[in-house]
Amino acid sequence: MAFLENHIAVVTGAGSGIGRAIAAGYAREGARVVLLDVNEGAAAEAAKEIRDTGGKADSFALDVTRREDCVALGKEIAGKIGQVSILVNNAGIARRNGMLGADEAVIKDWEDVIAINLTGVFNVTHAFLPQIRAAKGRIVNIGSIQSFVHVRTPSSPAYTASKHGVLGFTKALAAELGKEGVRVNAIGPGFIETPLNAQTRATNPELAKTFIAHTPLGRAGKAEDIVGPAIFLASDLSAYVTGSIVMVDGGYRAV
Repeated sequence: MAFLENHIAVVTGAGSGIGRAIAAGYAREGARVVLLDVNEGAAAEAAKEIRDTGGKADSFALDVTRREDCVALGKEIAGKIGQVSILVNNAGIARRNGMLGADEAVIKDWEDVIAINLTGVFNVTHAFLPQIRAAKGRIVNIGSIQSFVHVRTPSSPAYTASKHGVLGFTKALAAELGKEGVRVNAIGPGFIETPLNAQTRATNPELAKTFIAHTPLGRAGKAEDIVGPAIFLASDLSAYVTGSIVMVDGGYRAV
C-alpha cells in the first residue's frame, strides 16, 4: 500500500522547485494532489506531468497573500475535489538584501517577504484548517536553516525573520491542535538548487561555494532531497511526531 493512499494533499508554490517535487512525490505515494501557485501555467504543467505518469492531480492559481482568495479556493477545492487532509505550505520568495540600502527597497523587501513567506502560511493554513481538523490531518511547513541561524552570506533579515516565524507558527499550531489529532511539522532545507536561487547561483558562484564549504556532505541539495522527509511527515510513519522540524541541510547546522 502506498504511504499516502486515500489522502488529498494541497501543496502551495507547486509550480516549480521544492513544491513541484513534493507534489510529484505525494502523487507517487497515492495521494490526489492539488497544486497551487501564483503562476497558473506552471502549476497546470506540473499537474499534467503527474497525470501523464498515472497520478491524480489538479491545479489552481493562488496568490497566498490574498486572504479572501485563499478562503474561497479552500471552499472550492472541498466542493469539487474533496476534504483536504494534507497541507504543505511551501510558497515563498528569497531576497538577500540588508537593512542599509535605499529605504524604498528595504521596506518593499520586508513587506513582500513577510507577506508571502509568513502571512501567506497563515492565510492558507487558516483557509484549509476546517478541513484539516475534520480529517485529523497533517500540515507540513517549509522552513529553512534560517529558521535557526542568519547564514554567513549577503544579509537577509526579512528572509531570516520570516523563516524564524514559520518555525514558531509550526510549534504554536502543533501545541494547539495536537489534542484534535492534527500534526504540524516543518522541514528545514539547507542550500537547495531550485529556480528560486538560479539567478543568484549564476551571478554569484562564490555564494554557493560558501554554503557548500560549510556543508559536511559537500554538495548542494536537490529538490528531490526534500521529498522523502515530506512523505514521512505527511504519512502515518510519523504518527507520534508533531511540533518538530526535520533538517534537510546536508549537515549544515551540525558544524
